[in-house]
Amino acid sequence: MSFGDPNNPYGQPQGQQPGYGQPQGQPGYGYPQQTPQGVPPQQGYGYPAAPPVGPYPGGPGGYPQGPAKMPGLMTAARVILYVISGLQILAGIGFGIIFAAASGTADSDMETGLAGLGFIVVVLLLLLAGLGIFLGVKFATGGTAIRVITIIYASLMILGSLGNFTSGQASGAVSGVISLAIGGIILASMVTPQAGAWFNRPRY
Repeated sequence: MSFGDPNNPYGQPQGQQPGYGQPQGQPGYGYPQQTPQGVPPQQGYGYPAAPPVGPYPGGPGGYPQGPAKMPGLMTAARVILYVISGLQILAGIGFGIIFAAASGTADSDMETGLAGLGFIVVVLLLLLAGLGIFLGVKFATGGTAIRVITIIYASLMILGSLGNFTSGQASGAVSGVISLAIGGIILASMVTPQAGAWFNRPRY
């Protein structure tokens, strides 16, 4: 019995290399297969691995995007809005009482017209007070629109303070400085990157 006898059922077929009966061109068991060039390596059998999940929903890795707490400068601006609104309400009530008394004793059309103009000022003060309170409340939940309205509110306050400087009176200059400082603080707090991140944060 020769080794290469084709009639021998137990012999090795001609042209086949030893490999436990493995067909030619296929690697034997136990040998790692090399990935062809240009083909991404497989991570395993079944479905691809899920992305990492953090303890909170939101941004990459499961962490929330944006600050979780209102920045300090914005908190200060919110308190200032409440204080200014309270002062405007008190001023509106006081001016309303004064103008009501003046209109009751008016002897001419000019005095009556000035009293009517005074009531317009009272209504304007009350509207500004309501707007300031509304903005302060919406700081916690509002979006970009609240930020834009607050910027406009602060800009108008700064313009009004510049008008007080032109009155030529010491009281007007003092109130102008106070209004300019308050409007500047509110405006500065609204144009910071922290304010942009706060008002643009996702809400779930």
